[in-house]
Amino acid sequence: MTNTAEHQRLQDHLDRKANWKKWGPYVSERAWGTVREDYSADGSAWEYFPHDHARSRAYRWGEDGIAGICDRHQYICLALSLWNHHDPILKERLFGLTGSQGNHGEDVKEYYFYLDATPTHSYLKMLYKYPQAAYPYADLVAENGRRGFNDFEYELSDTGIFDGDRYFDVFVEYAKADTDDMLVSITVHNRGPKPAPLDVLPTIWFRNTWSSGYEAGPMGDVPGRPMLRLVDGSNAGPHIHLAHPAAGDYFLFADRPDDKGQPKLLFTDNDTNSQRLFGRPNSSDYVKDAFHRHVIGGEADAVNPAGEGTKAAAWYRCQVPAHGSCTLRLRLSAASSDTPFDDFETTLERRVAEADAFYAAIQRTDINPDQRQIQRQALAGMIWTKQFFYYNVEQWLKGDPAQPEVPPSRASGRNHEWEHLNNFDIISMPDKWEYPWYAAWDLAFHAIPLALVDAAFAKRQLTLMAREWYMHPNGALPAYEWKLGDVNPPVHAWAAWRTYKIDAKQQGRPDTQFLEGMFHKLLMNFTWWVNKKDGEGRNVFQGGFLGLDNISVFDRSAPLPTGGHIDQSDGTAWMGFYCLELLKIALELATDDPVYQDTAGKFFEHFLRIARAMTGDYRNGLSLWDEEDGFFYDTLHLPDGSFVPLKVRSLVGLMPLLAVETLEHDLIERLPVFKRRLNWFFENRVYLRDSGDVACVKDPGEQSRRLLSIVNRDRLVKVLGPMLDEKEFLSPYGIRSVSKFHQDRPYTFTVDGVHHTIDYQPAESQSGLFGGNSNWRGPIWFPINYLLIESLQKYHHYYGDSLKVECPTGSGSMLNLGEVATELSRRLINLFLRDGNGHRPIYGGQRRFQDDPHWRDYLLFHEYFHGDNGAGLGASHQTGWTGLVAKLIQQSGGWFN
Repeated sequence: MTNTAEHQRLQDHLDRKANWKKWGPYVSERAWGTVREDYSADGSAWEYFPHDHARSRAYRWGEDGIAGICDRHQYICLALSLWNHHDPILKERLFGLTGSQGNHGEDVKEYYFYLDATPTHSYLKMLYKYPQAAYPYADLVAENGRRGFNDFEYELSDTGIFDGDRYFDVFVEYAKADTDDMLVSITVHNRGPKPAPLDVLPTIWFRNTWSSGYEAGPMGDVPGRPMLRLVDGSNAGPHIHLAHPAAGDYFLFADRPDDKGQPKLLFTDNDTNSQRLFGRPNSSDYVKDAFHRHVIGGEADAVNPAGEGTKAAAWYRCQVPAHGSCTLRLRLSAASSDTPFDDFETTLERRVAEADAFYAAIQRTDINPDQRQIQRQALAGMIWTKQFFYYNVEQWLKGDPAQPEVPPSRASGRNHEWEHLNNFDIISMPDKWEYPWYAAWDLAFHAIPLALVDAAFAKRQLTLMAREWYMHPNGALPAYEWKLGDVNPPVHAWAAWRTYKIDAKQQGRPDTQFLEGMFHKLLMNFTWWVNKKDGEGRNVFQGGFLGLDNISVFDRSAPLPTGGHIDQSDGTAWMGFYCLELLKIALELATDDPVYQDTAGKFFEHFLRIARAMTGDYRNGLSLWDEEDGFFYDTLHLPDGSFVPLKVRSLVGLMPLLAVETLEHDLIERLPVFKRRLNWFFENRVYLRDSGDVACVKDPGEQSRRLLSIVNRDRLVKVLGPMLDEKEFLSPYGIRSVSKFHQDRPYTFTVDGVHHTIDYQPAESQSGLFGGNSNWRGPIWFPINYLLIESLQKYHHYYGDSLKVECPTGSGSMLNLGEVATELSRRLINLFLRDGNGHRPIYGGQRRFQDDPHWRDYLLFHEYFHGDNGAGLGASHQTGWTGLVAKLIQQSGGWFN
């Protein structure tokens, strides 16, 4: 392992010598509008706990804030609050539209950027852009409500609030002096032409663990009420002492290095203002929204004059000069000190230098500065998007002793079948505002770039999803809190294998214990798939929407208007892919323990059965392969037993390319039991192995490798035709989710006079399915592109230069499949790189992001990208799977400089 200071901290944490990850950026950016906080009768989470309640209502399951940090149990939180002297409320959390307010679903309406981070959080840096005029809350809601699915979203920048550069850049940096000693530097830049006032209130509080009524304290709660108090008269000046029955004692010091005086310390309680929200008497004299009422409303008695409570803030009142700045400093430490700021600057500088050294050791030396910046910010976003996630479904279903009874509908409503699930962990989120809850298949992709900087954390994330208090007793993995039982693509085995290989390369030795543990849990999940999603036992699967929201003419997770079900090309291909990943893992484990050779044989045979069912004859001579079109389609299986192919050229038809693996000749020779089983299979299962429709493992390729693939060479070439055609799937920035073929030729299926149509929609969805987030009808998605790139590399591993296909590039069109993979990687990375005009495709025509020196170097990692021009769309901080760009740069960035 590389020997930088940050690498040593990672090792010390892994060896349990020092708990460097005890504190981190684990505070969510949105806790309101979540399923966890929803106690409504009808499951209307957005409406039950709206943004307007958030400043006044104590959360039950987790906290939110701007640039927040907390301990790993979220007993103590620290985050930023701001007031520009024009806003109607304190800016304590990021604002955005709910699922019903946005014309394309929920959408954060703020600008913030994760700029740097180390995996132990020894150094963190982010930027929040805060307007100087009143934030246009009502305008954003009204205008987006007026717009429809065919209109662009109305963004904060569109309101004109940043015109004339009248805004603040608020940079927040954290640096750990030790595991329990955090330095906080807040630097505010006034980008405008005139001096402007800004109140900055770094706020510290305890998660409310005392209002639920559990005397003994179940997981996540603790007996006794914590307290923070004003300490005055010491050499350090006024500061705050925090006493928590589980977290222990801490001290918060606040300083202003420009000698303009220390801030005023304010105190209240993190309790609900029931009087404001519900017209009921408050349980405390001082409540959660006291700072808002005191600072903006001028209510002197809103804060506790005794200098104690469960929430406190350091109130800095700054007048920031035109084009000038001010800096504020805080220190949160488990140790008291008379001189808390003496070593502040030197420690901060040292941690910045150590972060630079860490990334210098990780990043390739042959990538250009722009690629280096993209990769580092992508990884910073991955690290910042960790979140404390607490959800005990049994408690949530029953309600809490000290709270009103839950509605009877809860017993049969959302997630009632998942009563065993009890989450209390630090988990990688897709996006801490738009998706502040884990999603199992997103998480699998997160693990790959995370493994570049912290393989131990990546392994932990994958292991969590398969733990008995996460995985359902029937073997299903939890999907996401809105519907834990929904069906996500089975990518967990792939992620476990890839993380295992990355970790082994870094450490110089494989973590076989991790791989073996994952394998046993994944066996249960695989069995669940086979038992639950193969309705007829014919190795053709009906997985539901499988994460590819509304990519079909029908909502595949709902009952069909025709009756019957859909035999899914992608669902079946995903299961072939799953088989091969488990086969690969079994063979790896078999090199140390021969018993796994038997299991490898099982997955070998199961894969061929799936491949034959998909591409050979099955049921009345029908196949998911269309020979005339040279493409795979879903098939509508009607109640009368008839079949209708749904001829949509979408990712559904490209998924079979993912089910591919090569077997090394030497590996087979080292596993005699597995080799004997292969030979027995070839002699006794002629009806499977001799199908000309699938790649036959008996035929040697490059270096005598063997190929397992759903598609044979002929069908591979046919599918690659439209995939690599710029008039169909191939965009300048990757593979589209629906072929551009459907732009002029939409596909329509009519049922009882109702037309169900799918066409090419390169940008935002024009459908209201899935809350308006059904955006798989044309845009570019990183996760599928990444898997296609890997698959092409595997095909090249087998075919070598014997197989070349036409692929448009600037230097010729006939490429081997390894070169095609490189070309796709180049196109995806180019989404973020400056082009010849100095512009980044992700920002499209947004001039401020393209040209302004205070915007152009800050990157957003969107959920998906416009199918024609590459503009970023959807969630703006979905660093999770779009963070795969960091891995693409690492494995191919220097190839095309």
